[in-house]
Amino acid sequence: MELDPILLSRIQFAFVVSFHAIFPVFTVGLASYIAVLEGLAFKTGNQSWVRLSSFWTKVFAVVFGMGVVSGIVMSFQFGTNWSNFSQATANFLGPMLSYEVITAFFLEAAFLGVLLFGRNKVPPGVHLFAAIMVATGTFISTFWILSANSWMHTPAGTELRDGVFYVTSWSEAIFNPSFPYRFAHMVLASFLTGGFVVAGVSAWYLLKGREVEANRKALSMCLWLLLIVAPTQAVVGDFHGLNTLEHQPMKVAAMEGHWETGTNVPLLLFAIPDQENQTNHFEIGIPSLASLVLTHDWNGEILGLNEVAVEEQPPVAIVFWSFRVMVALGLLMILFALTGLFLRRGDKFWRTKWFLQGLRVMSITPFIAVLAGWFVTEIGRSPWLVYGMLDYSAAITPSLTGGMALFTLIGYVVVYSMVFSAGVYYLMRVLFEGLEADYEEPESQTERPKRPLSAAHTKFEIGKTNGQPANQGGH
Repeated sequence: MELDPILLSRIQFAFVVSFHAIFPVFTVGLASYIAVLEGLAFKTGNQSWVRLSSFWTKVFAVVFGMGVVSGIVMSFQFGTNWSNFSQATANFLGPMLSYEVITAFFLEAAFLGVLLFGRNKVPPGVHLFAAIMVATGTFISTFWILSANSWMHTPAGTELRDGVFYVTSWSEAIFNPSFPYRFAHMVLASFLTGGFVVAGVSAWYLLKGREVEANRKALSMCLWLLLIVAPTQAVVGDFHGLNTLEHQPMKVAAMEGHWETGTNVPLLLFAIPDQENQTNHFEIGIPSLASLVLTHDWNGEILGLNEVAVEEQPPVAIVFWSFRVMVALGLLMILFALTGLFLRRGDKFWRTKWFLQGLRVMSITPFIAVLAGWFVTEIGRSPWLVYGMLDYSAAITPSLTGGMALFTLIGYVVVYSMVFSAGVYYLMRVLFEGLEADYEEPESQTERPKRPLSAAHTKFEIGKTNGQPANQGGH
């Protein structure tokens, strides 16, 4: 059997990116939550907020570390598997990735140390500032990465000359047509992920009767957040879909399983796409609803996949079903958010066992939804790496063989499995220990000074004898 280096390289990159993506999408939302907790602790002095912030900061540190380790190799794959792509896009993507490291990663890494180890060792305001800086760094990182990736979907501000992209307008390239929608969509997905994970863990603790006051506060905060973010995500997703229809109509056609250009297009709830025969089997749909959703007109026309050659069509089945998984989970999230609002009457939201059990299960759904959405976005772009301008065959490393690609793919799977297992082990240890094992009582001024000069002042006061400094009496 002949091994296809393009297919194996695509699988390898998909595996690495999918493995990596679940960590940043969690840490972006969690970092903002920690910053809010630090702000509440700073303002109120309530130790429940301190306990929660201290606990979730430890979780953040573990997940952040896994994200860093899993993300490092992605840049290397540009050179090993996609050298032609790297050479063609270096004028734009090279600076973009450098900006992400300089402006975001360094910021996160520097202040994460203060956030992790600085409690009771730096002034509370400094600790709060560190939490805000870490959260800011996650947003800056998301900005640069999403801008670079969005440019690959809707290239703008560049021109292709002799196989190389040259930047003609940095503002147009950075703020390319799909970037605002994709950035908003990803940020909201991060808030949903962080919200449901914190809600699920808090629900688990409440079911066990552990740290009830603190976890009740955490659950209440998350349910308010989800009540706002989940419906907003649906609205932003609709705008994102309209933007995709304008710039990548074949991706939308694959999402809808739509083969023939026409009007009054039904919204398919179920179908089995048959790309070989360019048709669907066992269709179940709602008449004209796809036209209404995508064009806001019952009679709106939608382009079909047959507008392009078969080799330029994305893999329809994967895109079709990934989109439905994402939408179904999104609707389920909205349902849970509304249920939480209903259960607030009588303060039932933290005492209703079936709801708490449901939140435990829901804590994993945002990760599945994010991966499903990522599959829709990236696989729906096929066969293009830079949409409409650079395809896989032109982007692959010329000397790469199928055997080489298979060997590295197996290596990544083995190594990443070890990293994931170790990370989950330490993460579960943190979760099982809970808030109780994480809390540290503030130390008094005499036990540990907070400022260098205060150490001298403390020694001076302790050494006084009968109102005289200790250094006057031979000491």
